[in-house]
Amino acid sequence: MSGHSKWSTIKRKKAAEDAKRGKIFTRLARELTLAAREGGGDPEANVRLRLAIERAKAANMPKDNIERAIKRGTGEDKEGSSFEEIYYEGYAPHGVAMMIYCVTDNRNRTVSDVRHILSRYGGSLGASGSVAWQFKRMAYFSIPAEGQDPDAIFELAVEGGADDVNFDDEIIEIYGPVESFKTIGDQLRQAGIQPEEAGIKMIPTQEMDLEAAQAVQVLKVVEALEDLDDVQEVYSNLNISDEALAQMEAA
Repeated sequence: MSGHSKWSTIKRKKAAEDAKRGKIFTRLARELTLAAREGGGDPEANVRLRLAIERAKAANMPKDNIERAIKRGTGEDKEGSSFEEIYYEGYAPHGVAMMIYCVTDNRNRTVSDVRHILSRYGGSLGASGSVAWQFKRMAYFSIPAEGQDPDAIFELAVEGGADDVNFDDEIIEIYGPVESFKTIGDQLRQAGIQPEEAGIKMIPTQEMDLEAAQAVQVLKVVEALEDLDDVQEVYSNLNISDEALAQMEAA
């Protein structure tokens, strides 16, 4: 799974260099709104909101924008009530399964945009249920490995209800049931450990291997989809090799 985390790191680096701040802020604002709508406007009691605020601050999102997005979610500002979360299912080239997480106020526009991107790159949009069975919804945390005690992280994760903890030289990844998201987050926070990434994600039950050149084709589809305003995140069952990552990072 670490390939996915490394791929996320590359995307964050590119986003930090992206001059199109408006697009980044739009995506962050929608995440703030949904987090507040789901769990309330108090970041101390709402792990998802707290992490969304931290991501927004890291991207230098203005404080007023953050507060306004949260008020939309809590109902103090009615504008946020029209947003809904949708997963679209489809296939990238070479038969790679994809779950495309969107937040939208216009389903027709979003499905049209997603279908167009998939078709342009040789993929296709699937019917509901055609792909979802290949993924499992899970709580996910990634932590930079440098300076961390793996045994301590493992104990904290298990105490929080995690099912699995993966270690490599750069990243520690924690997986658990959806209902363990808050307890794992609280355990890490109390220990002073700041995740690099955290959320509820669609994790593939079995990954697919491709040659590097083919994997890069799939990753370019992911980039194109995530460049759409309504797309928050794209999940796939592609096993992302170091060679493919190197080619994408050099692109």
